[in-house]
Amino acid sequence: MEPITELAEDEVFVFGSNADGAHAAGAARTAAERFGAVWGEGDGLHGQSYAIDTMSGPEVLADRVAAFLRFAAEHPRLRFLLTPIGTGIAGYRAEEVAPLFAGAPANVVLPPEFAELP
Repeated sequence: MEPITELAEDEVFVFGSNADGAHAAGAARTAAERFGAVWGEGDGLHGQSYAIDTMSGPEVLADRVAAFLRFAAEHPRLRFLLTPIGTGIAGYRAEEVAPLFAGAPANVVLPPEFAELP
């Protein structure tokens, strides 16, 4: 996946975070530096970024992904660019995370790592 460095006005950068919102590395750092993620906020929409907690266990991850998918469905005019959340420091394999996005609304753009899986 090519790094996302710019967003259109209607686009949102979706990244994996920790519950504390310490956006120190990876996509979380990019979100904080470029797209309005707020230090100390590890979940939800901030600026043109949407944080999903990937560090608090698989049950929390599944819950937060479900909440994100509801949010995306409620905001059809926005386009959500999903990074391969959970596959970095959180330690999940793409095969573990991708199924959580089954049935995602059309305005959620999956990363190739997820979209290429059955």
